[in-house]
Amino acid sequence: MDIESFFNEIRNGNLEGVKSYLQKNAELLEIRDQRGSSPLVLAAYYNHLEMVDHLLEKGAGVDHKDGSGNTALMGACFKGYTEMAERLIAAGANVNTPNAMGGSCLIFAVTFNKEKMVELLIAHGADVAFRDARGHTALDHAKMQGFKELILLLENHT
Repeated sequence: MDIESFFNEIRNGNLEGVKSYLQKNAELLEIRDQRGSSPLVLAAYYNHLEMVDHLLEKGAGVDHKDGSGNTALMGACFKGYTEMAERLIAAGANVNTPNAMGGSCLIFAVTFNKEKMVELLIAHGADVAFRDARGHTALDHAKMQGFKELILLLENHT
């Protein structure tokens, strides 16, 4: 079985192809690609909602990390995929898990100026006082980049 073909099915959003691979080998659910991404992390990164639903139904680990320590939710946060983030949070994703560099979902959402994502994360318990590896909070990141709406939003939650 060609692992790279399986990951290409995920990248291309071919849900039926992914289902076929998983029927033949359920262990593919937790295999990693060259960058350390699990099928769930990759599907979330490409915003394949139905595929993520299927992978979660099959038992994919919602908080598994890629080679850089990023979770599926982190990918959704910096891409701004709010609906994807909602699904992952509903499936139990931890909004406060840090990556290998000490970044969090909230810091990613702020860094990429994703206001709706910031609101969603705060509503689901994101730690606004969390500090990354350099000691910066999400509010610090908003100030460094001059994101006035995010500064106001975060100041109202500190």
